[in-house]
Amino acid sequence: MTSTVPSNSPNTSVLEGVPGPLIPGTGHEARIGADAQAVTTRYWQYGEGMGSGSFPEGCYPVLLVHGFRGDHHGLEIIANYLLKLIPNVSIISPDLPGFGRSGDLPESAPGEDSIDAYVAWLQDFVERTNPLGLPLHVVGHSFGSILTSAFAAAHSTSLARLSLINPISEPALEGRQRVTSRLASLYYRAGAALPEKIGYPLLRSQLITRLSSEVMMRTKDRAMRRFINGQHAAYFGSFGSRRGVLSAYEASITHTAAEYAAAIRVPVQMLVAEDDDLGTPETARAMYATLTSRNLPVSHSLPTTSTSARERLDMIPEVGHLIHYETPHLAAELIADFAAGHSGNEK
Repeated sequence: MTSTVPSNSPNTSVLEGVPGPLIPGTGHEARIGADAQAVTTRYWQYGEGMGSGSFPEGCYPVLLVHGFRGDHHGLEIIANYLLKLIPNVSIISPDLPGFGRSGDLPESAPGEDSIDAYVAWLQDFVERTNPLGLPLHVVGHSFGSILTSAFAAAHSTSLARLSLINPISEPALEGRQRVTSRLASLYYRAGAALPEKIGYPLLRSQLITRLSSEVMMRTKDRAMRRFINGQHAAYFGSFGSRRGVLSAYEASITHTAAEYAAAIRVPVQMLVAEDDDLGTPETARAMYATLTSRNLPVSHSLPTTSTSARERLDMIPEVGHLIHYETPHLAAELIADFAAGHSGNEK
C-alpha cells in the first residue's frame, strides 16, 4: 500500500506548529548486556506500566528508537500523540548507547562492524523490557531506521511490526549528499583525534549544530524554527565520548535501512519525506519494492478482506528529515493506523 498525504486544502500546509505541553514519561535505568560488556542504559516509559520499566500484560507495546546525535527527546512528541491514538499503549524510548544519559558500547575490535554491537544491545534491551514476549511494534527514526531494520532482519521473532520514519534508503557516501557525508566524516574523525580540550568543543559546537538544523528544517514558522533549534541545541551535544559518536556516525554512513529490507520477516511501514536530504522518493520506492517482493510467513499475512497491507509507504509532502518535529501528529496518526490494521497479528 502506498499513499501520498495531501494537504487539507490548497492553502494549508501539512507542517505543524510548536507542540503543547508534553508528558515526559518516567525514567528508568538498567544494565543491558552481559557482565563486563553491559551498557548502562537510561530509558523512559509512557502510558501503561509507566512505573514498571517493562511492557505490562494487556498493553499495546511500542519501542521508539531515535536517530544519530539525538536522544529520546527527539521522539517524545510522537510518543505523546500515540498515547492519545492507540488504546492501552505502553511506549518505551531509550537513549541509544553513547547518547543522552546512556553509557557507551564496549569498544569494537579492529574491523568489527559497530552496527552488530548496536543490534546485540537492542536485542538484550528488548528481552529486558518485554519479558512477556508481547507482539512488539518497533519504530525507528533516521539512524534508528538502520538499527531497527538490522535488528528486525536478525531477530524476526523479537518484534511483530516495524515503522520507519525518514528511513535511510540510499548509501550516504553514494547519494546526493555524498560530499556532505565525507566532510562530516572528516569532522567527526577530527573531533575524535584532536586533544580533548579541542575535540569536545568542536563536536559540541553550537554553530555547527545550528547550521545543520537550519539546513534540515522546511518550516517557515518562526516559533517552530526557534523550537527546533532549541531542541537541537539542548540535546545534540549529549553524547558520552568522542569515540562513541564517531563509531555511531561511521555506522550511520556505511549502512542503510534498505540493505536489510529483503531479510525482514515482519510487516513494515515507511514514513517517507518528499524533500529528505538523506534519501529520495525514488530510493524509498526501490526499498518499498523490495519489501513488497517478500514472501512473509503466514502468521504475518492479512486476510484477503483486509484493507491494510503487510508493507506500507506513506509519502509526506513539504517536510524533510525532521518528520518527528515538523509533522509529528501526522506521523503518529499514520503509525496508529498501521497498528490498527495489524492489531490481530501475533509473532
